[in-house]
Amino acid sequence: MKKKKIILGLVALALGFFAMVQPMTVNAAKGEFGVDNAVFQGANGKWGYAKDKFLISQIGGTTSGWNLYDQWTYPTQVSSTIAQGKRAHTYIWWQNVTTNQQANYVLNYFLPKIQTPKGSIVALDVESGYQNTQAIAHAIQRIKDAGYTPMVYGYKNYLLNNTDLHYLASLCQLWLAEYPNYQVTPTPNYNYFPSFENIGIFQFTSTYVAGGLDGDVDLTGITDNGYKNGQADKPKTQTPAVKAGIVADNTPKKDIAKGYTVKVNFSAKTYATGQAIPGFVKGQPHEVLQVSGNKVLLADIMSWINKTDVEILATDKPKGNVELKQTQPAWTDTLGDTWHNENGTFTTSAVINLRWGARTSSAKISTLPTGSTVKYDAWSRHGGYVWLRQPRQGGYGYLVCRDGQGNPFGTFK
Repeated sequence: MKKKKIILGLVALALGFFAMVQPMTVNAAKGEFGVDNAVFQGANGKWGYAKDKFLISQIGGTTSGWNLYDQWTYPTQVSSTIAQGKRAHTYIWWQNVTTNQQANYVLNYFLPKIQTPKGSIVALDVESGYQNTQAIAHAIQRIKDAGYTPMVYGYKNYLLNNTDLHYLASLCQLWLAEYPNYQVTPTPNYNYFPSFENIGIFQFTSTYVAGGLDGDVDLTGITDNGYKNGQADKPKTQTPAVKAGIVADNTPKKDIAKGYTVKVNFSAKTYATGQAIPGFVKGQPHEVLQVSGNKVLLADIMSWINKTDVEILATDKPKGNVELKQTQPAWTDTLGDTWHNENGTFTTSAVINLRWGARTSSAKISTLPTGSTVKYDAWSRHGGYVWLRQPRQGGYGYLVCRDGQGNPFGTFK
């Protein structure tokens, strides 16, 4: 999720991840669209279109069952979602959790930190590493007992190969992902629907918009959970993040002040000065630098826009990534390299070798063509390069992503 999604396009094709099925009718009782975000989408999150109604934010997770990491963006993504009158939910990165003891360790840490309302979704992102069906089932029950709606996220083939997916589907609704390609996809292609029982959410693309964003569709109305009659301004319970979102949502635009964070509405057409607003400005968070009557000056783009064309996301300034730097764990491997936990997706802009070690002298696993997408869980510096670690069945792969000057060999998500 969040980037999720550790597949190399060509490898996925070879493994049959994208095997076509016949067109089908999906029981999309709700049919509303939404997105899922992690730290890569920033403090206020990223949205695709005006039609989006929900966001599932990563709170953090584990890559070993014992190490834990937080996403500093989680509480502000939740509050920003509520501020926009949309529904916020939660997911946890779940990798190499193979015992109930590990599951308890992870959930004892994260469940008290949930900022979305009681009844809302708390999904386990099960897409990499070793898995244990009973540990996942134990976690599902723990999430239920805590008053939330459990879901299991992942790719159908991976889950079938690593868990008893039929059993898990009998315990909770599934959130399954499958993509036909990496082209911009604003609506689902149901020819690639991962048919299975009890699917609640279909993640149909990782390129919902240009530049990358996970796009999801609610098939059963499960994203209404935690909200009275599905209304985001009526959460069943309130947390600090939910309260902050409600405050922002209820603040009149006439009261917008310097330091507020606002979003330029997708429907906005021109700046206050008459020029057309480019698409990349819309739907993105912007800090208010100045206020003049019915206009606000946006700090990052230095443009005036009418208050009627913005939406308040936060009434205080985001803290930035200080929390991430404080809580992100690091370790030194046996070769002396310092690694930093970071879950994300890297798309190559050049041909890059995938190796068994973080050394240019290490044996090559494969050569990744331009446009390959790799899910990584950690990064390190060595030999004048920044390296990424890719979890693989039974081990890890490594590839360079930046040169010594920090220039990237692709894009990150």
